[in-house]
Amino acid sequence: MEPISRKYRDRIMRMMAVSRGQMTVSDKNVHQQGNPDILPFIDSIISENLLPGSTVRGLENLRELLAAASAGEPCILFLEHYSNFDLPVFHYLLRQAGPEGQAIADSLLAIAGIKLNESSPVVLAFTEAYTRLVVYPSRSLEIIKDNFKDPKELLAEMMRSTTVNLASMRALNELKKQGNLVLVFPSGTRYRPWDPDSKKGVREISSYVKSFSKMCFVGINGNILRLNSEGGMMEDLVCEDRVIYTVSPVIDCPAFREQVKHEHRFREDKKQAIVDEIMAQLERLHEATEKDRLSSQ
Repeated sequence: MEPISRKYRDRIMRMMAVSRGQMTVSDKNVHQQGNPDILPFIDSIISENLLPGSTVRGLENLRELLAAASAGEPCILFLEHYSNFDLPVFHYLLRQAGPEGQAIADSLLAIAGIKLNESSPVVLAFTEAYTRLVVYPSRSLEIIKDNFKDPKELLAEMMRSTTVNLASMRALNELKKQGNLVLVFPSGTRYRPWDPDSKKGVREISSYVKSFSKMCFVGINGNILRLNSEGGMMEDLVCEDRVIYTVSPVIDCPAFREQVKHEHRFREDKKQAIVDEIMAQLERLHEATEKDRLSSQ
């Protein structure tokens, strides 16, 4: 395995040449349309590393969810998160599935953390290919508290985080009714095997379940971009793999919330209980598919 920044250096330079370079996020630009000029470069990287048998299972469930979204119902997808290529490979495989898959890919609106815009121009070049709504995650806010020594600078950054998130929520209230499938990683970060907490769902995710009508869970098995514990995001390691996305049947959000709240009626933190159940459902999808994936290799 080789770092993506080294193996695909020339391609990345060409991506950056057509990047819009809109790194700084404010309340004026939280909704960012995908850049179609970058997509072919990422597609070529994906196609060179995906092994035969890579697919999206349960495409009919996504068709049903998109039909509900097209009728004006707020619909959401909750995905596992192992890699910064989770969305790109999902998007690619959907488009490979024909016109219906293309329509689903076109409808995706990813909730993306602010660091994907602001950490580096190279990371932005990859992120920019996909339509997204930028948020300032609570985890990022905890990190900045250690980075700002000046109390005034810290206060200004905390105020910016509030402004960005308020703008994102206002935009989401409109966009979720316009035929979009909102895509969220409920763990809020990529899973790191050396950090079990990285697979715990973020409590704030419960608010998404409350404000949407229908949802699907998406398990991910396989990964062509592995985490590098000794480097940043652009030092992640490219490898060949068979990647399978497994989509659950469509689930009614209010019914899901009520069921979890009833089952955990003696638990004090009902919001975390809802998120924990989402993560448990994703884990079950993952485990069932992994047995099949390994047995057929």
